[in-house]
Amino acid sequence: MTARSARVRALAKVNLELRVLARRSDGYHELRTVFQTISLADTIDIAFTPARRTAISVTADVEIPDGNIMERAAALALEAMRTAGRVEMRLRKRIPMGAGLGGGSSDAAAVLLALPVLAGKTLAPAKLMDVAAALGSDVPFFLLGGTAVGLGRGTEIYPLPDRPAAFGLVVAPGIHVSTADAYRDLDGGAKAGATACPTDLTSGAAQSIISVFQSSVWEQGWRSSESLGSNDFEAVVFARYPRLKALKRQLERLGATPAMLSGSGSALFGVFRERAQAGRAREVLGKEQSLPIRFVTRASYRARWWRDLGAHLAEKVWPPQSRYA
Repeated sequence: MTARSARVRALAKVNLELRVLARRSDGYHELRTVFQTISLADTIDIAFTPARRTAISVTADVEIPDGNIMERAAALALEAMRTAGRVEMRLRKRIPMGAGLGGGSSDAAAVLLALPVLAGKTLAPAKLMDVAAALGSDVPFFLLGGTAVGLGRGTEIYPLPDRPAAFGLVVAPGIHVSTADAYRDLDGGAKAGATACPTDLTSGAAQSIISVFQSSVWEQGWRSSESLGSNDFEAVVFARYPRLKALKRQLERLGATPAMLSGSGSALFGVFRERAQAGRAREVLGKEQSLPIRFVTRASYRARWWRDLGAHLAEKVWPPQSRYA
């Protein structure tokens, strides 16, 4: 049978605000975050061939483990669609791995969006979200894109008005930050004077964090760069890795407003008023570790997907729908 194929781009994200509350009964932490898609992207060539038995393969220009998240995404998507076939994927990695930019999660979401279109099947948005949440906390966001609030463990997603396009830099110094250690440090609250995570979501400390988060999102000035919030991981991560704190200060001195850690790091990002400012900062920081970015709106995010899958689409609806269904 003839394979259907497409080349799609999986965009990275940054966290414009990230607040960590208590540990939940399921072992995860309760989060309040604001996600933003950025132009930095991996490229995935994906092909689907109908078959009686399922076979999934992933090759990449970097080392990836067996049973990686793209394989799991394809397997879960095929199971949800109640279909079988041969899925072949080729990953070209540009989003730094383990940097808090959501590269693996975006790759998985890209498979969930593209595979039903190529297979000629339909997955309802609610089912897509369920499958995405089973793969990882950041995956559901990449089914939406743009600017969005993430609640719970990050899988409960609500769209926000898009921020204006902004010039920026992502700085990826190649430091490995253990997310598990960062959470443990937050729970203990012992590093750099950090406040321990409250053990009760109704505690005064938790309610204060929630109130500050709400006011940040509600403020009319939210759409300006200067109104971006804070990242609770910065205190504990900077205590372990002083170089990251120094890089944030350097971004600020170069004109970034703001400069922040994304996720638990190790990547930082800075937003600049003008492209020329971002260019000068990149020259100072070095092109090896700094990558130019722009914020990507939800409309642009969807348009990119419609363009990438155009030959296989019935019409421009979201999530993308196959013309073969």
